[in-house]
Amino acid sequence: MVERRKAARKNRPSSGRKEVIRQEAIDQPLVAALTKQSDALDLKRGVFTLTDPKKIAASLKRSAERSSRRKAGAYRSALSMLTFYINRAGKTLPKTQRERLQRAKTELKHQFGRE
Repeated sequence: MVERRKAARKNRPSSGRKEVIRQEAIDQPLVAALTKQSDALDLKRGVFTLTDPKKIAASLKRSAERSSRRKAGAYRSALSMLTFYINRAGKTLPKTQRERLQRAKTELKHQFGRE
């Protein structure tokens, strides 16, 4: 009975779902162009590689408050950039750095007086 169901599933026509684009298939020049034209913050180079969560948070806060390209508030923009970096790095981000960046999120909340 179970084998019949599996065979029936294999023979069904596709459901018309769009194919998911794998991360490796994304065109790098396109990503660079989107980053250059986007309303993202202008961050200090190497901000995410700093070893102190307070320094990371301070740098993000400074960048967010100085930026003229952001559409949302400074806190939301800074937190979005930090979250974007963590998510974009995915499983390749070392555990120690991931924990440091998570602590930087908490520190960012404190620096903006949100907690």
